[in-house]
Amino acid sequence: MDSLVREDLEYIWHPCMQMHDFEKNVPLVPIKSASGVYLYGYNGEKYIDCISSWWVNIFGHCNPYINQKLKEQVDKLEHVIFATFTHEPIITLSKRLIKLTNYSFDKCFYADNGSSVIEVALKMAFAAKRFEDKNVNSFISLQNAYHGETIGALSIGDIGIYNESYKPLLCKSIKIKAPRGDFYLESLEELENTLKENKDKIAAFVLEPLIQCAGGMNMYNAEFVKEATNLCRKYGIYVIFDEIAVGFGRTGSMFAFEQCGVTPDFLCLSKGISGGYLPLSVVLLKNEVYNIFYAPFYENKAFLHSHSYTGNALACACANATLDIFEKDNVIVANKILSDFIWEKAQELLEFNFIQNLRRCGMVLAFDIVGFVNERKGLEVFNKGLKKGLLLRPLGNTIYFMPPYVITKDEVLFVFDNLKCIFETFQ
Repeated sequence: MDSLVREDLEYIWHPCMQMHDFEKNVPLVPIKSASGVYLYGYNGEKYIDCISSWWVNIFGHCNPYINQKLKEQVDKLEHVIFATFTHEPIITLSKRLIKLTNYSFDKCFYADNGSSVIEVALKMAFAAKRFEDKNVNSFISLQNAYHGETIGALSIGDIGIYNESYKPLLCKSIKIKAPRGDFYLESLEELENTLKENKDKIAAFVLEPLIQCAGGMNMYNAEFVKEATNLCRKYGIYVIFDEIAVGFGRTGSMFAFEQCGVTPDFLCLSKGISGGYLPLSVVLLKNEVYNIFYAPFYENKAFLHSHSYTGNALACACANATLDIFEKDNVIVANKILSDFIWEKAQELLEFNFIQNLRRCGMVLAFDIVGFVNERKGLEVFNKGLKKGLLLRPLGNTIYFMPPYVITKDEVLFVFDNLKCIFETFQ
């Protein structure tokens, strides 16, 4: 295992890391295999994946059913150019996604990761508005938002550690105050004022419904989403919902927008869509937008955005298998029971006075560690968690629990018992 670590650090630059931390602050952990909620190291270590490996492995690792469907597909078709060709897995997937939204959308446009599908939605909204009004030049988004790390996605994001270095490259975006919990009236007022002053220049309003995930797991009222969407409708502005992290059952419904009483113009999905197996993303949209681009070639209205691996057949097979599991196992109902159990066990953490703002939304639980000035307590939880058999990856001093949906009650008990052991060392 030591040789793997040495060779990794010699040749690889890891994402979302200060590589210098590997010198003494953070261990590099080689993983040999995985099954269910567990990751297995080379020396017999095993870790419960408390974060679904960046929120993607919603049905655990090496899921037997998804494995089977992937193996079946690999002997038929692995990939084909998706410009002038198509295949059965993606047609089936597209029909299922549209049906799952109760036919609130009409078309699917595919990419291969979350940031890319945000770029797709931004470009679609911008181009569609530019056909109407040449003055359109900006977007509205929320403070504290994260939408990915490509240039367009960074432009509408608002987390300094990601954005600051690239400010000269970023597109124009107006940030309004983010709602928090039930406190959203000030945000709505700022949104309406911004729309009044800039309605002819704004292409779309972009938000993560219900939870700003990378933004410290900020959870807020569905009523804000509804009222904000209605305001945008009033002023003729497109609405883009970024459900990359919160889609596919994470907030307690299949899609977060279902809890908000409104439907966006663009719905961006990724992460859990393939069960964590292969990169895939999609934006769902309505024919009203699609028809703007539908024209004879010489009118130069085609929407030109492509990825070499767009519509990959293997990824689509995994996505269809993932949807099969949702259907046959009645996952949304089962998750509500599991979420209540997790919430009940989480109350025991409140015996520690440095744990505050305990919160949940569906299968997302989070809390903040407070009162430790200039201390990386989140990093301490990560390191101590590994020694206890837990993979946790805090957001600063915000600890969150977003496990695979297949986690058992006994495994939940193991997680919280060990979290308490960790926090006892903080006293």
